[in-house]
Amino acid sequence: MRYLVTALVALCLATLAQAQSEFIVVQSTTSTQNSGLFDEILPQFTESTGIEVRVVAVGTGQAIRNAQNGDGDVLLVHAKADEEAFVARGWGVRRQDVMYNDFVIIGPTTDPAGIAGTTDVTAALTQIAEAQAPFASRGDDSGTHKAEMRLWAATNIDPTAASGTWYRETGSGMGTTLNTGVGMDAYIMADRATWISFGNKANHKVLVEGDSRLFNQYGVILVNPERHPTVKAAAGRIFIDWLTGTGGQTAIADYQIDGQQLFFPNAD
Repeated sequence: MRYLVTALVALCLATLAQAQSEFIVVQSTTSTQNSGLFDEILPQFTESTGIEVRVVAVGTGQAIRNAQNGDGDVLLVHAKADEEAFVARGWGVRRQDVMYNDFVIIGPTTDPAGIAGTTDVTAALTQIAEAQAPFASRGDDSGTHKAEMRLWAATNIDPTAASGTWYRETGSGMGTTLNTGVGMDAYIMADRATWISFGNKANHKVLVEGDSRLFNQYGVILVNPERHPTVKAAAGRIFIDWLTGTGGQTAIADYQIDGQQLFFPNAD
């Protein structure tokens, strides 16, 4: 009888250890983390499935490189062309839309470049450059930085030629860049979700919004287990299915701060 009890205890401990070790690593962006979205929805996923999610929140470019190196099971970022290239090169298995929001141009109420109310984002950036008004850029190859540089390219202005003068590159995440930009009374391009959740707004506010080119789509991809056998493909697929299914999409839609919805689900 004693041996039976011992065996049962050992089996229970082994089962508990296995359950506690069931987790996946998601390589994602600072916006999903800084906005508080993951803190809101991931506990719901874990409660539903028993799978823990550990997030590595970096810029999109770094997240993609990390996933390509096999340092994660799932990739959730916001640079669609780069995501599609990641899958096309065989590093990921199928890209799926998850949710969207938009980018905005934030600036001080003094608005030295006079862009408030502008709905043409490239015209606003041109005015900032002509006024040589301070502009804080992430400069970190993130999804936000990639989007910013596409918009600058549309103006035929290379702001990096003015790096260190009116154009400042922080090389940091969205929260740090917002803090830096607010501190130097600069304009900043940010995703709306991070701005809504940001606490140190001081005298800054949204000045430019509504241009269709500020649309910000997020996608999710399973890292290819054929390239990296350590990928927890089964658990990763469960997470992706939940995120793009009713449970995850509802959780995303329900996340609000001060009555404002931060992300809008749009999975297929």
